[in-house]
Amino acid sequence: MSLNLTSLVPPISLRPSATLTDDELMRFSADNKPYKIERDRNGEITIMTPVGFTGGTHELYVASELLQWAERDGRGVAAGPNAGFSLPDGSCLAPDAAWVARSRLDLLSAEEQAGFLPLCPEFIIEVRSRTDPRRLLEAKMQLWLDNGAELAWLVDPIDGNISVYSAGSAVRTFDRPDVVKGTGSVAGFELHCTRLWSKR
Repeated sequence: MSLNLTSLVPPISLRPSATLTDDELMRFSADNKPYKIERDRNGEITIMTPVGFTGGTHELYVASELLQWAERDGRGVAAGPNAGFSLPDGSCLAPDAAWVARSRLDLLSAEEQAGFLPLCPEFIIEVRSRTDPRRLLEAKMQLWLDNGAELAWLVDPIDGNISVYSAGSAVRTFDRPDVVKGTGSVAGFELHCTRLWSKR
């Protein structure tokens, strides 16, 4: 089902008469590219526009840094912003970057891995763009933790900071850090941040 969204200002929230299954949500997303579409635990659908050029470079940089580290490290697999995760609370979210341990992926069939992954990543990163209200992203970070993420980073080039969320700990926010280091499952990962704070 393709929607005409030209007269609406994203993010747009829709509540279908019946909650879309993962397969239905995947087809709906495919029919409405390039919009990013997520489902919350109540079945409400949120539709977001693609980010601007600068936001796109930030997302790509963060995801590529995680990917390169994951390839060298070998313990897990990194995914980018188009990978959806079907979470324990019934929501289906797609972070800008994520890391999942290979040992957990090995327990899933090829068919399960081809769809929205039926688990919560150990580590996720969300990158704020100019169209993202900060308060909504902060709430989303807590959702990741509630669903089992060990570590979640909110990278905010707009306000110039990175907030670190970890299970059982208070949120820590760092103003324009040069580097942020992973802990726990992603110990050894370092995100060098200087280019996120520059104009180019």
